[in-house]
Amino acid sequence: MTFLVPHREIMHQILRTLVLICCLNTVCPFCPSQCSCVFHGRSDGSGTRSVLCNDPDMSDIPVNVPVDTIKLRVEKTAIRRVPTEAFYYLAELRYLWITYNSISSVDTGSFYNLKVLHELRLDGNMISVFPWESLKEMPMLRTLDLHNNRLTAIPPEAIPYLVKITYLDLSSNKLATLPSDLMDIWPPFNGEPVTSNASQKVVLGLQDNPWFCDCKISKMIEISKMAVTPVVLMDLFLTCSAPENLSGVLFQRAELDNCVKPVVMTSATKITSPLGSNVLLRCDATGSPTPSLYWARSDGSLVNNTVQESPGDGIRWSIMSLHGILHKDAGEYSCKAKNDAGTAIANISLSVAGTMSTTVSQSKPEAKTGSTGPDWTFDPGMDAGVLTSTLPMVQTTVVGLPAKPKTTLSAQKGSLKPAKSQQGNDGRKFVSDEKSKKGEVSKMIKDLEIVEETSDSAVLVWTAEGLPKDSPLTVVYSPYGEDVEDDYKRTVETNAGSGKILLEDLSPGIRYSVCLIAKGTATGKDPCIDFYTQDNLEDGGQNRFFFIISGIACALALPLIGLLLYKIFDLYSKTSESAPDSEELEKESYVKFETINMKQRTMNPHPTELWARRPTHESERLLLCSRSSIDSQMTYKSDSSRSEYLC
Repeated sequence: MTFLVPHREIMHQILRTLVLICCLNTVCPFCPSQCSCVFHGRSDGSGTRSVLCNDPDMSDIPVNVPVDTIKLRVEKTAIRRVPTEAFYYLAELRYLWITYNSISSVDTGSFYNLKVLHELRLDGNMISVFPWESLKEMPMLRTLDLHNNRLTAIPPEAIPYLVKITYLDLSSNKLATLPSDLMDIWPPFNGEPVTSNASQKVVLGLQDNPWFCDCKISKMIEISKMAVTPVVLMDLFLTCSAPENLSGVLFQRAELDNCVKPVVMTSATKITSPLGSNVLLRCDATGSPTPSLYWARSDGSLVNNTVQESPGDGIRWSIMSLHGILHKDAGEYSCKAKNDAGTAIANISLSVAGTMSTTVSQSKPEAKTGSTGPDWTFDPGMDAGVLTSTLPMVQTTVVGLPAKPKTTLSAQKGSLKPAKSQQGNDGRKFVSDEKSKKGEVSKMIKDLEIVEETSDSAVLVWTAEGLPKDSPLTVVYSPYGEDVEDDYKRTVETNAGSGKILLEDLSPGIRYSVCLIAKGTATGKDPCIDFYTQDNLEDGGQNRFFFIISGIACALALPLIGLLLYKIFDLYSKTSESAPDSEELEKESYVKFETINMKQRTMNPHPTELWARRPTHESERLLLCSRSSIDSQMTYKSDSSRSEYLC
């Protein structure tokens, strides 16, 4: 008997342990009281769990949902807010439906830790502002349903978070417009080809919104007109609500005003420039609205050293500058024009040729602008079909500047020969007065001319035949005129072999004279040439605008001034005339006042003459003295009485 009691207690403990293990394997996890939990098992013992919470009295998101829940539905409740980290512990959740509740507020961190969530539905609520940045917490999200809410706008910051969305429903909201860049995340606006593969299509719901049809939604209107497109609209019959001229018009028939895709142009597509030179790349764009221009390298990085200007509505140009280019600067450069209607890109390929040498150019101590520095040596066979200037110190390559004269380079025997420049700047011809007289040295220096002139600089080129390359030459230039003070004269020391020199610190729109002086020549026998610098574009544009406005104002004011002077003269002439005298007035009178009264009855043989005429002056007095028609009436006291007038 003593051995039976311990044995029985051991058996009871074993039995309780077995019962606990069975309960853990068979009993379902705890389910919230206001929800229903369903486990969808399979024959292999695995399965998925879904939870449905649809109690009308529920006012908060349930917090005790089983952690292995795959699908959670919260529908038709009184919940008004989704708090931060409301589903943090549901790491396996893939489908989250919070539909037809009273939710008006969603926190930025409401969907934290939902790494595998695939579908999020928030339709049928009162959400006016959605935290788009919260989508970055759901990298696997593909379906986003926000229809039947109160959204009024989608900010441009939301676009990066919608790139992977394949089902986006924004219908039945209060959206009047969309960011113009939203459609750029899908073909064909993102540059990818349009395919008929159904797996790559994007479903987009935009119906039942008060759309304002302008250029901002022009891409959406364009998609509605496409026969084959990877973006599938839930409702093809989208209509415009505004402006008034397009109200009720279908997207497929809407024609937008002032909405033109940009067109970008460059003057060259391939450029070869010497090592160490300065390169200017220019592109021009047109479109409505006026497009913006961006420069980028082949790796996508933006280039900041650019200048832009819009000379008129719908036109913009941009210049990108590269100083002292190296071999690493070679590659593709893209000029991108963009507006609400679309995007256009033009590419320019830049190649760098030549190597840097260690030779040092000679300069005279007395030269004012001369300097020493390394020269560049170039490959004679390089392609230089663009505007390139090669100086002893700096080379500059300019592309796409139509206002500048064009020059070409030709490589012959390792030397660069400049070509003749065209006429420049507004069709004005440069005056080339040959002042050189016959002399030994002047005959050796030929083809003296100015190329690549700007508003503050110019390049002088020449050809020296018969002179040693190291023969010293002095370039003297000053404003045109024989009596020029020495303060305005400038000199630059060079040698005959350089063949080219840069004239700097010039004033815009001024005529200059430049002479090439060799030692040992007599005065007046040096070759000289005259040239003009270009006008300052900004000052010229302002002055031209001022002159136009002044001319219009004068044209309008002169007729008014003339009319005013004529009126004044006419009025003065009328007042200066003397008034006519009384006799003339009397002669010109049409009415002569007279008074007729009755004569006293006498034994007149002519009884018909009962009336007598009074003098005119008395008639006028009586007429003027009468106060009223009643006062001036005649009263008869007797047959023999005469008429009386009350005055």
